[in-house]
Amino acid sequence: MDPQGGHYLNKAAVLSPLGAARMLQLLLGCTIIALVAHSAGYNHAYGIYCMFVWCFCFAMTLLVFTMDVTRLPCCMPISWDNLTVAFAMLATLMYVAASVVYPVYFLHSQCSKSEGGCEVRNYRIAVTVCSSFCCFAYAAEVFLTRAKPGRVVGYMATMSGLLKVVQAFVACIIFGALANGSEYNRHIPTHYCVVVYSLCFSITVVVIAVTVSGKASALPLRFPFDRFVIIYTFLAMLLYLSAALVWPIFSFDRKYGTPGRPDGCPWENCPWDSKLVVAVFTHVNMVLYFSDLIYSQRIRFVSHSAA
Repeated sequence: MDPQGGHYLNKAAVLSPLGAARMLQLLLGCTIIALVAHSAGYNHAYGIYCMFVWCFCFAMTLLVFTMDVTRLPCCMPISWDNLTVAFAMLATLMYVAASVVYPVYFLHSQCSKSEGGCEVRNYRIAVTVCSSFCCFAYAAEVFLTRAKPGRVVGYMATMSGLLKVVQAFVACIIFGALANGSEYNRHIPTHYCVVVYSLCFSITVVVIAVTVSGKASALPLRFPFDRFVIIYTFLAMLLYLSAALVWPIFSFDRKYGTPGRPDGCPWENCPWDSKLVVAVFTHVNMVLYFSDLIYSQRIRFVSHSAA
């Protein structure tokens, strides 16, 4: 028993909808890792990414669940509620990506003797199904912990905070496409676009880190941190708007690039495909920052963990 007469273990961390969602995440995550390690297999960069997602999310979920059960977050100098909801949102996005990437590159309609026949294919189908269900388990945690009318929560539980995580994740997709033969170094304006992506990603990560640390009010700013976040979001939207105009011109205009996909371009390593991915997700992030700006007008920033 603790000095206040309560229990050391937190029953609500298990006997609640949130606890059930986390236990389901652990069950599905453990099942996926076991199936992949046993027979489903993984190789190449895409397989390694998927395995990293499953192992990282399982380890983090186990840590979060254990700490919630043992009431350890109260001893940590961070905003625990902000940390857990931010991780749940990130895990949802990572699982969605892995659930798309794994079947695209490892699941085939025909059984291949060189890959172990139909048994391996069946294992890979099971991995894909479990990974897809786990997306909903993490999404359920986001739904349960998100901001609700009349409830005081941390910034990361608001729509604006969740969008920050999505923006950072989309930026990582852009960086991956840039590194995959996008030929961005051929023109100075495309260098500008890379600077925009890097700058906005860095500041977004800093905003998330400061919020999770619970030290937003301690920053040496001449104005409140929430005002800084809104000003940054507005500037980031303008920067992404400029990149959304510049990148397609210098990638697909006949004067600087190729309007259509070149014949004979390799399926897994085609610069045109990478340029298209960058263009699409640049517009996606522009819309996300605009939505973030709209939602940020309707909330009041909370720099500490909600009680």
